[in-house]
Amino acid sequence: MNRKLAVGALAAGLFLTGAGTAFATASGGNGDVEATASWHKIPTLSSSGVKFKNGYYKFEAPGANHGAFHWKGDLQDTSAGDGHNVYVQVKVEGYDWNRFNGKQKRTVHKDKLVYDGAARYTSDAWIRACRDRGSFHPDNCSVTKHYKR
Repeated sequence: MNRKLAVGALAAGLFLTGAGTAFATASGGNGDVEATASWHKIPTLSSSGVKFKNGYYKFEAPGANHGAFHWKGDLQDTSAGDGHNVYVQVKVEGYDWNRFNGKQKRTVHKDKLVYDGAARYTSDAWIRACRDRGSFHPDNCSVTKHYKR
């Protein structure tokens, strides 16, 4: 009888350990990954007709969100009457620019991830804010900021 009781207690202990681990992982309990990624301020990026303000970025830890360049902030159309849209461009090493459109005459909040799907994590990223001036005029953009992991 003691043997059956011991086996039952062992099985229950293993089950509860597995359930606790699954719960901690599902609730975001992987503190190692999250602790290594912290937010950093992006200075206001502006050019004629566009402003990207309240910006922050972080490089996600390898294994979290693809090790992405994670950025967020408020994209503002500062020349509401000009009829042109605004956008943010973000680039990671080895890839072309990604374009994230704003809205004419408005300020919109953006919170995005940009990463290299073939790599474990992103090491270099560039970001700038631009105004789309149509097909006959070149777009005007803020200075390009470069960030390194």
